[in-house]
Amino acid sequence: MKTVLSLSVNGTTRDDVIPDNMLLVDYLRENIGLTGTKVGCDGGECGACTVLINDRPRHSCLTLAVTCQGARIETVDGLSRDNRLSALQRGFDEKLGAQCGFCTPGMIMASEALLRANPKPDEAAIRNALAANICRCTGYVKIIEAVQFAAEIANEIADEALAS
Repeated sequence: MKTVLSLSVNGTTRDDVIPDNMLLVDYLRENIGLTGTKVGCDGGECGACTVLINDRPRHSCLTLAVTCQGARIETVDGLSRDNRLSALQRGFDEKLGAQCGFCTPGMIMASEALLRANPKPDEAAIRNALAANICRCTGYVKIIEAVQFAAEIANEIADEALAS
């Protein structure tokens, strides 16, 4: 069977006819062409496919797209604005938070959810937020530094906005 899926993806309202058994990761990659969301383990083990559904991190490889009816989906593809990296993308770049880069989209999206809920997380909060994401290349030190750096940038921007 097929369903008309109506939702918002990275701020764009969409209506697409999809099979009822289509996974969200496949919908994003195949139907929309948003390839930033990665397929890693296909079983919810690695977190490379993490996206935000109504501001909450979810593994898109375990989520049926039809369950997202009316939802707001955000992917790593939609974080940059006006051709400028988001604070987290910049943090991962400047603090070398990515090695091979495969886990990076999922790490960034899980971190994005954290920073929205807790703009000044300590290391324990960052580790907890990233517990569902696996990186095979690093010891997570640079990833944690990247998230801390992004939090500092975001907080400086917020402080400057309040001051003006």
